[in-house]
Amino acid sequence: MTTQKKAKSKKPTKPYWEMNKEELAAATAEFDREFVIDEFKPLTPAQRAKWKRLQRKPGRPKVGNGVKVISLSVEQGLLARADRLAKKLKISRAQLVRRGLEAVLAGKC
Repeated sequence: MTTQKKAKSKKPTKPYWEMNKEELAAATAEFDREFVIDEFKPLTPAQRAKWKRLQRKPGRPKVGNGVKVISLSVEQGLLARADRLAKKLKISRAQLVRRGLEAVLAGKC
């Protein structure tokens, strides 16, 4: 014999500010229960692994040896031209600078 839990609706059918008093009370009844913490159990190994993955700070993918953030002074007109080119090429300013540095270091300029 299996036990079936009552399916809870994740989202109310309409926004809270459009509900009447009774609808709002029904939609928020779950928040009125006391000692909800007593219903919690330790995480399963699968849940713990998922939690660890979610705790990791999202960041840029590591490329090469990683990145180093630098402060760089660039003449305003040159920066404006670079930004226009980056927009035309549909790349970021950082990608444009990286491509330029790689070209210069490879001796193409």
